[in-house]
Amino acid sequence: MKYFAFLRKLRPRHLIPRHTGIMLSAGALSALALPPVHCLFVLLLTFPLLARTIDKSSDWKRAAWAGAMFGFGFYATSLYWLVNAVMIRAADFWWFVPFPSLGCALILAPVTAAPAALCRLIRPGPLRMIALAAGWTLCDMGRVFIFSGFPWNPLGSALAIPGSAGDILIQPAAWMGVDGMTFVIVLLSLFCGAALQDGWRQRHNKSVLLQQAKTRYRTLLAGSLFIITWVSAGFLRLHTVHPQGVNGPIAVIVQGNIPESEKVENLSPQSIFERYLTLTRQGVQQALMQQKSNPGATKDPVVFLWPETSFPGYTLLQDSPRARQIIMAWAEGAQAGLIGALREDQNGQYRNSVMALSPDGAIEATYDKAKLVPFGEYQPAFIPLQIVPGGGIAPGPGPQTWHLDNVPATGPLICYEVIFSGDVVNQHDRPRWLANVTNDAWFGNSAGPRQHLSSVRLRATEEGLPVARAANTGISIAYDGYGREIKHLGWDKTGFLVVNIPPALPSTLFSKAGRISYFSLILLIFISCLIISKIDNKNKHLN
Repeated sequence: MKYFAFLRKLRPRHLIPRHTGIMLSAGALSALALPPVHCLFVLLLTFPLLARTIDKSSDWKRAAWAGAMFGFGFYATSLYWLVNAVMIRAADFWWFVPFPSLGCALILAPVTAAPAALCRLIRPGPLRMIALAAGWTLCDMGRVFIFSGFPWNPLGSALAIPGSAGDILIQPAAWMGVDGMTFVIVLLSLFCGAALQDGWRQRHNKSVLLQQAKTRYRTLLAGSLFIITWVSAGFLRLHTVHPQGVNGPIAVIVQGNIPESEKVENLSPQSIFERYLTLTRQGVQQALMQQKSNPGATKDPVVFLWPETSFPGYTLLQDSPRARQIIMAWAEGAQAGLIGALREDQNGQYRNSVMALSPDGAIEATYDKAKLVPFGEYQPAFIPLQIVPGGGIAPGPGPQTWHLDNVPATGPLICYEVIFSGDVVNQHDRPRWLANVTNDAWFGNSAGPRQHLSSVRLRATEEGLPVARAANTGISIAYDGYGREIKHLGWDKTGFLVVNIPPALPSTLFSKAGRISYFSLILLIFISCLIISKIDNKNKHLN
């Protein structure tokens, strides 16, 4: 394959294995900064190490190889949990077990190789460090173009720490999005990490990134002031930006907690159906009681959510009017039900959908998942073996806003789509809240569902919209427009949540500017570093 031939050409001759091992280890260590560990301090060690390795590389190929190995270690470690999805069907796909994590890491390695190679165009020093941060962010943003898109685990998600600390730290996402946060994290890691290490390194005659002690002290001071400003800005936003407009619905979020193996084998569809019906009835009744006890909530409609592909029938939900009527009869008093289910379109193609049911069981609206999971729902054409059952799923057209009867405008999202920053809302018809249905049972009780959850939280902050999330085995949750948790139901628990969805916040700067604006700004930073470096080199030659 051309891709692997390219990687073989990229690998420098006479490569020292120790350097490759160091870069692999540094990348793997960097993955500890991501959810659910959030150990950001490791980046103060690993990113300066990457920058010094690039500086010591004799040419762009060696720099690219260092970046590729750093990225391979980073992605292989942070995506280790992908193997769990294969293990569910290990009897059929046992031969594929080693490939998900390592294969994804191999595919994504050029994303980190490119900035390492490109920043060689810029002279060593602070300018190259800024260019590395900008290049890392630009290439990271470019992951939306790999296959059907795979922007999982941007480094900005490391700030989505559970609790009040994370609530404050993620507020700048409303202005710059997770990509802006990624740029800031890489930049601070490079400069502050170098400032902390280079004094010791210089005393021991080792290579440094910041030559002068005065520069190192100023860097630490500037970094400290920036962090204080960041935290202050986040705190101020939480207390100065206020919700506006009408309340969202009273959401009944149902978590059936069905093992994925039971769903795949279709072992007991009737018992699964009965479990969802029972939980829904209990949740809706509690919501109605809550509605009556709170005079201010009497006008808020009750809407219940079932997770992605939760309908277990032998036939499709679209072909089962009686099943739909039974669901809404058990949910008497609810204004709408949002059910995750497979459906078949007029061309005979399957679609991963969420259907809105009216009180009489009619399908009031249908949303088809637009962003499909590579190798799970979508198979790239170059894969010679059929690994996606049924040839995959057809994608939908993209973000929609539902205007259901007596329900505030709703933005439906299915599973994986929530990781796409800047592409979760219909920009011409802003909803009042987001309804996310998902099934993370494939990935087991691992880092995967927690990493996925951090994306949900960041989308709430970026868009200023509350989110209700129904997950099959957890973690079901509701966030307000700041990204603060309202309620949650943990992993491997059966039950439901009843949540009063708050009003939306005003449209954020990020939602208005769009992701392309920040891509252009960071690209401008990289080009500026390149131009300044060329001018400085030219002046040195003239002198």
